[in-house]
Amino acid sequence: QVQMVESGGGLVQAGVSLRLSCAASGSIFSINSMGWYRQAPGKERELVAHIISDGTTNYADFVKGRFTISRDNAKNTAYLQMNSLKPEDTAVYYCRGVVVTTGRSYVYTNWGQGTQVTVSS
Repeated sequence: QVQMVESGGGLVQAGVSLRLSCAASGSIFSINSMGWYRQAPGKERELVAHIISDGTTNYADFVKGRFTISRDNAKNTAYLQMNSLKPEDTAVYYCRGVVVTTGRSYVYTNWGQGTQVTVSS
């Protein structure tokens, strides 16, 4: 069974940086594609950034130029580098995507527990 575990959140002041990690556990061969999402209180979950198998990345307009998504297949981990954080970035951040198992099956992962990011002004 594949599980995603997000980490790296915290309480920070506006303008600083954080790096979130999304570790896939289980019989994983590689990360095929991964997306970072966020959900602020009272709002729907929204896509923040996405990376696909060839390394192509896409970002929501509200994070372009500030956030960078990457992955390390040797560690079965995806990252979200967040720079110049703003109070409106406050949310629970989740990752979800497609991993390739050691049996070469493609599995769409479940949601992890998320990691809280709180940015104070």
